Amino acid sequence: MAKAKKSVYFCQNCGHEESKWLGQCPMCKEWNTFVEEKVVTTAGGILRGSSVTKPESQIVTLSSVSTTDEERTKTGIKELDRVLGGGIVQGSLVLVGGDPGIGKSTLLLQVCQKLAAMKKKVLYISGEESLKQIKLRANRMGEFSDSLYLLCETNLATIQSVIEKETPDVVVIDSIQTMYNEEVSSAPGSVSQVRESTNVLMQLAKGLNISTFIVGHVTKEGTVAGPRVLEHMVDTVLYFEGDRHASYRILRGVKNRFGSTNEIGVFEMRREGLCEVENPSEFMLSGKPENASGSVVACAMEGTRPMLMEIQALICRSNFGMPRRTAAGLDYNRVNLLMAVLEKRMGLPLSNYDAYVNIAGGIRMNEPAADLGIVMAIASSYKNKPISEDTIVFGEVGLSGEVRAVTMPEQRVAEAKKLGFKTCIVPEVSIKTIGKVSGIEVIGVSSVNQAMNYI
Repeated sequence: MAKAKKSVYFCQNCGHEESKWLGQCPMCKEWNTFVEEKVVTTAGGILRGSSVTKPESQIVTLSSVSTTDEERTKTGIKELDRVLGGGIVQGSLVLVGGDPGIGKSTLLLQVCQKLAAMKKKVLYISGEESLKQIKLRANRMGEFSDSLYLLCETNLATIQSVIEKETPDVVVIDSIQTMYNEEVSSAPGSVSQVRESTNVLMQLAKGLNISTFIVGHVTKEGTVAGPRVLEHMVDTVLYFEGDRHASYRILRGVKNRFGSTNEIGVFEMRREGLCEVENPSEFMLSGKPENASGSVVACAMEGTRPMLMEIQALICRSNFGMPRRTAAGLDYNRVNLLMAVLEKRMGLPLSNYDAYVNIAGGIRMNEPAADLGIVMAIASSYKNKPISEDTIVFGEVGLSGEVRAVTMPEQRVAEAKKLGFKTCIVPEVSIKTIGKVSGIEVIGVSSVNQAMNYI
């Protein structure tokens, strides 16, 4: 069959295909995202990756399909299991993204170590490191079982034949941008290669019931490199967050077909690898200053986990006509909105002051329950009056200065009590939900004016 090469233009954002270059993608409406690629074509169209031979499909009723807890495999890392929704689902395809050096390969190698110790057959495929380099990294993590197998290869046809022959329980691909399909003429890492390689791996995972982890590089915007359709093809998308120079890491799920996307896992990077942080609240509050104005402890929920965090604010008179506003770890526009509420409802002349608001520890929170903590931290810094160290606050603040209810207040109060806090300032409408809690005083406020009485 005659073959010919032609130029096809792909959108890097959504993977849309056009025969000519366009300034704006007609599908996702993004600008300047089309890239040119040479594609081998036949009379039947563009060549696609080979698929796994499957038995003839048959239709069944939903009620006849049975599931058990054994469908999930525990990784031995509780924080990862929490984000995955309880463990690894058999035949699932998981994409792990994050900045360079953040710990993606380290985490997956630790997962391989745990699974191999459970006598699971694990195949670690690396396209970026040699066998000796992987061994050097593994030496820091301790002993590995003989159930872990290594393969350094980038040719997808070779990888497919090895997987079909060995049929391991778990496969790790590090990374998808280094893999190439010979039937696609573009370079490794291009839109076509990433899409076709992921398609072949997806068919292998579903056809042979093999749990597969894929490491993906990220762009400067923080998203996984390659077409956006890549995230639609996989079952779960996990992102590693945090400063690579800091000790902690946050694993967040942004897509999960088998669990919640609100859960996070907290890790600390050490010499021997990533260690779980079982009590993130205590970790985030370590080093909190004593009797310092502009500092208050607030509580936010990440899925079912309450997390206490220290919100810091610094208000100082501006030396210029345009005061500066800086928000680290919080939504910048939300901070401006809350400062406008303070100026209008409380009469604080903040338009003449610079404002710097920060969450200590570098964590990022966007939950509305942090509103009351931000407001009280700003007012505390402006008045130069410290808030009691054994006080915790949470609540959403409206534009009229009212304090609104938030979800799961009883879990937040229980977490505060566990860490030794004596007073909890909460929305007044949440008092009935919380009830009476021994060992901690729960104070309800209905407006920002009432909350200011406790500064």
